[in-house]
Amino acid sequence: MELGYARVSTTKQHLDRQIDALEQAGIPTDRIYVDKKTGSTVDRDGLKKLLAYVRPGDTIVVYTLDRLGRNLREVLNLVHDLNDRGVRVRSLADPMPIDTNATGMGRIAYLLLVMIAEMERIFTAERAAHARAVAQAQGRQVGRPMAHSPAQIEHARLLRKKGDSLSQITTKTGIPKSSLRRYLASETVK
Repeated sequence: MELGYARVSTTKQHLDRQIDALEQAGIPTDRIYVDKKTGSTVDRDGLKKLLAYVRPGDTIVVYTLDRLGRNLREVLNLVHDLNDRGVRVRSLADPMPIDTNATGMGRIAYLLLVMIAEMERIFTAERAAHARAVAQAQGRQVGRPMAHSPAQIEHARLLRKKGDSLSQITTKTGIPKSSLRRYLASETVK
């Protein structure tokens, strides 16, 4: 039996392209497992359910191998474990479609693609880190902008020092309690 797996890294991304490709490959929707979570963790509900369901002789089909995970060790370990269980892995859209049941050049192609996927992830992370360092050196805001102004935060700190509760501070400043706890972390928050 062929089972599909599709993953995107965030809830804002869409699975449509991957699911369409899996359905075009003949996999019914009820046999496609999905996750909207980063590949840097194996703690993904869809993947867990798929791994619990898959049986020897089955094939897990993915759009590309990087949908299984973002680093070489994770993908190789997962595919190795699946092979030990008698489960194949096949990709649809890698530059050279992969089938772990293949031997010779097909196997080498699989290993090269996994390595390239990890290299790209590392290079992307390095480029992002460099961009953050350059922005920081130039005095630009790094990361998400603050949701609340420095004046609001300072006002909240003053109110806290006066003895106001988090609820009172939220009412007076409009800053949610979860943010207040973060802003006032250096103080005792109740």
